[in-house]
Amino acid sequence: MNSQTIPLESAEPRLTSLSHGGGCGCKIAPGVLSEILKNVPQLPFPKELLIGIETSDDAAVYQINESQAIVATTDFFMPIVDDPFDFGKIAATNAISDIYAMGGTPLFALALVGMPIKVLSNKTIARILEGGAEACRSAGIPIAGGHTIDSVEPIYGLVAIGIVDPMRVKSNASAKPGDVLILGKPLGVGILSAALKKDVLGPESYQEMISNTTKLNSAGPDLAKLSGVHALTDVTGFGLAGHTLELARGSSCTAHIDWDQVPLLSNVQNLAEQGIITGASDRNWLSYGDAISLPKGFSAAQRALLTDPQTSGGLLVSCTPESAKEVLKTFNQHHFMDACVIGKMSEPLEKPLVVS
Repeated sequence: MNSQTIPLESAEPRLTSLSHGGGCGCKIAPGVLSEILKNVPQLPFPKELLIGIETSDDAAVYQINESQAIVATTDFFMPIVDDPFDFGKIAATNAISDIYAMGGTPLFALALVGMPIKVLSNKTIARILEGGAEACRSAGIPIAGGHTIDSVEPIYGLVAIGIVDPMRVKSNASAKPGDVLILGKPLGVGILSAALKKDVLGPESYQEMISNTTKLNSAGPDLAKLSGVHALTDVTGFGLAGHTLELARGSSCTAHIDWDQVPLLSNVQNLAEQGIITGASDRNWLSYGDAISLPKGFSAAQRALLTDPQTSGGLLVSCTPESAKEVLKTFNQHHFMDACVIGKMSEPLEKPLVVS
């Protein structure tokens, strides 16, 4: 048995064995999603809807008065780990992060629960919900309700509702040429989850993965208060490359990533070089790789990390160079000690993302 697996009822399978893909690696690839949505009719947006689907942002924002806007989002997925409590906590943390990524403060959540009730015990399902409740307690919000279904694969997540001052909303489409890019968490969650499924993830790497994925991006509201911060997003299922591309395209800029500066979780480079990657990484590349300029000699392992789907990943900030020090200080005050400058924004070039 894997060293990270906590024994459940004796007849129960591992949670990860019940899912065809774990965490944000379950996301439909961006190219496929665009094809699905392109002919779906949309009603005209009311003027109060400050942010809808047009910029692929992290949440919708609806203004209710001069000083308040509602932030609404949802996120759910299949197990990324076998421990039910950890799975629930990761999924809830991931959902709440979309509120923080808009510069908002969470208010409450609704649980989304789909479980194979003839396969998993009530005890195991309860532990998943307990993990989600623990993440919500850490964020200072209640789970006010939800919905449950009997499903083939285990699914858990939240609808998260928050509030923000309309003047402090941070879209992923408001970066400016000359900005620097700052990433709040190291990459590699997808690769660690792949290693877990293959039973080659050691206990120290597992704990690092759990610490990373259950850490709330609570710095978001304080970052949104800084005048030099122009854009915010969080890095999740489409990988660093995919979410940086969304920021660049939405802002009509080109993003430049200095790969040597990108923080990585321990041992993920070595695991990637051994070919331990997720299928979602390749799907991501096929969806948007033609929009990226890579340097000569950029390895397959490095590309896998660039497109590695992150679950409950870090905030990506686009800010003025002058405010970078204050942004890093804010991250550090919220105990994000790996936050660092990883690139910059420029006027649009032939490719919207350039890696060097």
